[in-house]
Amino acid sequence: MAKYAEASSGVLINVGSHDVTEPHIEEEIRTLLTRFPDLPVIILSDSHDLRQVLTALELGVRGFIPSAVGIAVCVKAISLALSGGIFISTESLPELRRLMSVADQQERKRAEIFTYREEDVIAMLKLGKANKIIAYELDLQESTVKVHIRNIMKKLKVRNRTEVIFKLNELFD
Repeated sequence: MAKYAEASSGVLINVGSHDVTEPHIEEEIRTLLTRFPDLPVIILSDSHDLRQVLTALELGVRGFIPSAVGIAVCVKAISLALSGGIFISTESLPELRRLMSVADQQERKRAEIFTYREEDVIAMLKLGKANKIIAYELDLQESTVKVHIRNIMKKLKVRNRTEVIFKLNELFD
């Protein structure tokens, strides 16, 4: 691989019908990107599943090309990735828009229920932090944190911190 890497402008990996999120494929891509950080890696796949696209991009891949696109688009996508850009097919955009819309609706729903400070406390509760730590990190008194937690529990109609997390996941995830 090292011999070819010196003479290459980039790497095109055809995963076919395999899923990029399969552990062995994901690990191979990660290894390739780690070993040759200066080589742009582009994935060619039979899928345009947004989960796979996002996983590939998180790994550091410069393009995710569904095999259903025409050869002209494929060549331009590779060219874009080789020149430093990132390519995502428009076939993935409707799913991305849908996910963003769902997230936006959930965010608005949460904003109708909780104050900004309660949202901050909820974020810390999800991380399992103690009241004292929450108070320190949010620059609040511990008694204020307890009031926020009590208000959150009332709004969710639950009795303890654990139920808060379960109820939030049930309502918003």
